[in-house]
Amino acid sequence: MNNKISTDASTRENTAASSFIAVLAVILTVAAIAWAADLFRMVGLLLYTEQFLSGILAIAIPLVFLSIRFRKNKTGETAARPIPWYDFVFSGVGFIAAVYMAIRYPQLAELVSDAPLEGLIPGIIIVVLLIEGLRRTVGHALTILVVLFVLMGLFGHLLPGKLAGKEMLWQDLFYYLAWDPTSILGVPMVIVTSIVMAFVFFGQVLTKSGGSTFFTEISMVLVGRYRGGQAKIAVTASGFFGSISGSVVSNVVTTGVITIPLMRSAGYRGVQAGAIEAVASTGGQLMPPIMGAAAFLMAEFLEIPYKEVVIAALIPAVLYYVALFILADLEAARTNIQAMAKEDIPKFMDILKTGWYFPLPFIVLIVALFVFNYSPEMSALISVLVIIASSMIFGYKGKRLTFLDLLDAVRQTGHAVLDIIMIAAAAGIVIGTLNVTGIGFGMSLMMVELGGDNLFLLLLISAFVCILLGMGMPTVAVYLMLATLVAPALIEVGINPMAAHLFILYFGMMSMITPPVAIAAFAAASLTGKDPMATGFAAMRFGWFAYLVPFLFVVVPELLMEGDAVSILLITGKSILGIWFISVAVMGYAMGHINPLTRVLFAIAGAGMFMPDKILNIGIPLALIGVILGGALIGVEWMRNRQVGLSH
Repeated sequence: MNNKISTDASTRENTAASSFIAVLAVILTVAAIAWAADLFRMVGLLLYTEQFLSGILAIAIPLVFLSIRFRKNKTGETAARPIPWYDFVFSGVGFIAAVYMAIRYPQLAELVSDAPLEGLIPGIIIVVLLIEGLRRTVGHALTILVVLFVLMGLFGHLLPGKLAGKEMLWQDLFYYLAWDPTSILGVPMVIVTSIVMAFVFFGQVLTKSGGSTFFTEISMVLVGRYRGGQAKIAVTASGFFGSISGSVVSNVVTTGVITIPLMRSAGYRGVQAGAIEAVASTGGQLMPPIMGAAAFLMAEFLEIPYKEVVIAALIPAVLYYVALFILADLEAARTNIQAMAKEDIPKFMDILKTGWYFPLPFIVLIVALFVFNYSPEMSALISVLVIIASSMIFGYKGKRLTFLDLLDAVRQTGHAVLDIIMIAAAAGIVIGTLNVTGIGFGMSLMMVELGGDNLFLLLLISAFVCILLGMGMPTVAVYLMLATLVAPALIEVGINPMAAHLFILYFGMMSMITPPVAIAAFAAASLTGKDPMATGFAAMRFGWFAYLVPFLFVVVPELLMEGDAVSILLITGKSILGIWFISVAVMGYAMGHINPLTRVLFAIAGAGMFMPDKILNIGIPLALIGVILGGALIGVEWMRNRQVGLSH
């Protein structure tokens, strides 16, 4: 009897806690949407941006500590277990400290140089709780990095040579990190709590209304009838959905549950299917217009209009998917994988009849951004209204979006952004430490000196650092860290700032498919049941172009839409041809299986298409050599396969 009473009491406690957590998640999302829509000002509540950000932390910190336990259990679950007493304490203390900062910000922010005790105590609490919140949401890798930077701020004056920074008292450092508008309450937090949250909400509403299913079925119609169509469906669907998703892993899981079984049923091996899905989902973070929220952050770092980032990123992203399509097609031809059966492909008119309105929010988004020059967050919210109205009125396959669905999307958004908010705070700690100590300049100088006068060596070192630092971290965290630590060194040596930031984003994303910590490949492997490391190495092969293209757009500005239209089209065309030649070399298949020597020759032909003429000034355009060599190889392969066909 006593056990039953205890169990019932525990159940009621968990239910009450779950309800309270859900309310906090809803409040977090609603507050961010209200701020993005400028509703606070409309009702006469005039706040400093930093006051609003402190208010967001007052909700986010308790939400983290109440919903995520100190240690995960063996199954990785945390929230199902009772909330320990100390998490209630941390939540309460964090709430009080953040609310105090919101109320007292106008007065205490001006006293950074004095670090008074009344501001220092809540500042220390906020910094410590945010670091622990980061560990709970993201894991140890980024947390250790942030702690190292805090230690660097405390002891950076002891570093050797040009790396040595300004000596800081611990009181001054912690006060600065909490109260200065260039640190925790800085640009990363501003972007995340306005733009990123608006787009995460957009993605949640789109998913609730059936958008992910619609785009997968449209992909079936578009490419399912071609050889290897199942893999091409994965590429197309992941590109569509990934361009609005802020997470590679969620993209893999959302589209992969449909596309991976499709590929397996067609004859793709598990490792191949997982690799293709991982590479396709990673590419979604590089595809405009949203680019996993990195585009908005990049615009802020570069202090340029958002649309300039989108325009610059378009050609490299398209080439990324062209390369993946070609590789999927060659793999299908090499292993004799046929198209989908006609009866398995949905009828285009049937899909369009019920889901015709799904492209509308994207059209509205693009028009709002590029025609009416609305802010990204306002454009996203208008697009959300379009998808809500359309789904509630018309529905998809007989199911309309309900108020409860919408409320659940609001709640899920609050939970989905917790890790991003903690990451933004962590980025603020790193940026603040580098700024106040001056170590950031020393780090850039050290990287430049390591590269010497050799631009290629500097790019190679930077690429390695980007992949290393990006391992295990989500898109926003990867970009924020690298934009702070690596991009300044590239800009210092004269690389175009846009090219520098896209370079670090690409190689940061490559950490998602590069072992030993390839989180996209590991997520895909969990769906296939195959070896994660093998999936990661296969993903590197399918994603080879992404390791090359950043080097290209650093030295070929036309790939970033800089130059006249004819030059841009010419460069893009020869890049596609180069992709095909090198993909043939990678897969060992053209019109049939090819020998090692032919593979090498195709690789040389492809390199000729990519390599700028100024690298080897031999009087003949390298692209012309590539075209002639590649054309000759194709001719030889055609004749060989024709003779084989005649002999049979």
